[in-house]
Amino acid sequence: MNKSELIEALAQDIGVPHREAAAITNTVIDTMTEALARGESIEIRGFGSFVIKHYGSYEGRNPKTGKKIKVSPKKLPFFKVGKDLREQVNSKR
Repeated sequence: MNKSELIEALAQDIGVPHREAAAITNTVIDTMTEALARGESIEIRGFGSFVIKHYGSYEGRNPKTGKKIKVSPKKLPFFKVGKDLREQVNSKR
């Protein structure tokens, strides 16, 4: 499912115009993005949680030249699936 399909499903499920469903979807995504950018975690019970993982610097290699390079520390969002979602996905085999 992509963002357009999510907007369409929301519009149909709650019976609102497409434009309003798009605004709701964009607000939710923007709010979650802003929270993660501030370093906050997000927990949606039954679905999962988004947390920021911190990775230290390390020495890597350029795949083309083989030359050693220093990779800077970074932070990346990480999704941890919730129990209910995991069970639902596993029961659909």
